[in-house]
Amino acid sequence: MPLTDIKIKRAGAKEKAYKLSDGKGLYLEVRPNGSKYWRYKYRFVGKEKLLALGVYPETSLAEARGKHLRARKLLENGIDPSQDKKKKKVLAKENAENTFEVIAREWYENRKSRWRKRYAEEIITRLEKDIFPEIGNFPILEIEPPLLLQVIRKIENRGAHELAKRQLQKCGEIFRYAIATGKAQRDPSQDIKEALKPVKKEHFAALDVGELPEFIAALERNDARLYQSTRNALKLIMLTFVRTNELINARWEEIDFDKKEWVIRRR
Repeated sequence: MPLTDIKIKRAGAKEKAYKLSDGKGLYLEVRPNGSKYWRYKYRFVGKEKLLALGVYPETSLAEARGKHLRARKLLENGIDPSQDKKKKKVLAKENAENTFEVIAREWYENRKSRWRKRYAEEIITRLEKDIFPEIGNFPILEIEPPLLLQVIRKIENRGAHELAKRQLQKCGEIFRYAIATGKAQRDPSQDIKEALKPVKKEHFAALDVGELPEFIAALERNDARLYQSTRNALKLIMLTFVRTNELINARWEEIDFDKKEWVIRRR
């Protein structure tokens, strides 16, 4: 006869372990110390096997029957329930270990030799400040578009729209690296591009001379959380008054350190 909760509760300890059958291979094993374990005995490719389904009362009779039913369905499809359970444990462990930060740092180590040292430092620093505190501990498989959008919008809300766009691009590279290495299945960054606020191209307001000290102090504190190379470029522009494109396209051969001259060549 099938088991009942009353029968299970009344099952007391004996000198030796014994079994209470629920049918179709499912039974409750009662140990001499009174512990009660759910077990499913089955045969797979001619061999008798045993699957642990939990401990009573943490696993109730209804829950044990549900697990038993799922195991039987696996058998019907030619899958060994014990091997399936082990496989899922391994995958769960791998997913827990493959957090966004772990994968991002792996991606970074793989890429940094291709970048200039300063640029590489800026990349990892920006991730450490803006991204890792938000989703670094999340298994990369569990990061969905709404969660990533929430992270990027925090950057936007600081007024750093261009930085938000760049950080989304870097996250996309990390997700695609994870896909290539078999640690993720999709890139959620592709789904949220249209949700970002458009950056309006417009002229920036000019600084009054009296505002320069406050601007320089804010630049030193890095209130806008700019890359170090951007801050250095701003300081150089204030010292030389060159055009932005002249600074961006400057070449080392234009600079004579002995004469302390920078001769800008037209392109």
